Amino acid sequence: MDIVLQALLGVFQLPWWGYVLVTLGLTHITIASITIFLHRHQAHRALELHPIASHFFRFWLWLTTGMITKVWVAIHRKHHVKCDTIEDPHSPQVFGLKKVLWGGSELYRAEAKNLETIEKYGKGTPDDFLERNLYTPRTWHGILTMLIINIVLFGPIGITMWAVQMVWAPIFAAGGINGIGHYWGYRNFDTTEWSTNIVPWGILVGGEELHNNHHRYAHSAKLSNKWWEFDIGWLYIRILEIF
Repeated sequence: MDIVLQALLGVFQLPWWGYVLVTLGLTHITIASITIFLHRHQAHRALELHPIASHFFRFWLWLTTGMITKVWVAIHRKHHVKCDTIEDPHSPQVFGLKKVLWGGSELYRAEAKNLETIEKYGKGTPDDFLERNLYTPRTWHGILTMLIINIVLFGPIGITMWAVQMVWAPIFAAGGINGIGHYWGYRNFDTTEWSTNIVPWGILVGGEELHNNHHRYAHSAKLSNKWWEFDIGWLYIRILEIF
């Protein structure tokens, strides 16, 4: 009976704050994977990643977002080329802040169906065996695998933790950066579009809050520019460099 109860409660039983910390940690790994692998490495080629790090990030994003590398990269590259114009896939200057902030994932899915965008802007992304046979055609398998893992490890509360993981990137990364990052904040550079730095401490979404800096130097792996700005994604990159 104790064994059955243990299985139902999950491998780990934590205090409430333990579940909160674990959930925040898991979501932060996802954000780090987006900013380091998808954004700086794949979309802008601002750095080279060791195959071990690259495959880890790709696998983790398959588990936690179901995003296809080629699709994400293509949409982001098009955003830079057509930034804050009618052809921008997710500009709050075009669609309105509310639409991008709360419906950013909807705009992403709509542009993902544009095969011309994917083929034109998605060149140079992974096209190996895993990508062709697992990551691209079986996106939902990863998300469901993450759900099962959470339930096994943490019991029923794992479902809530999984739900938080699923909405974190669409709200904070897709909605927050693409929305607020082109609508409100401070600007270090007078760029040709409306990009802004939301806060000078790029921690919440891995450094992506320093969005105006990024649009000025799109091919820089470091997003902070002033001495008082902090890009935690750059810190992670330097730690990876040590290893």
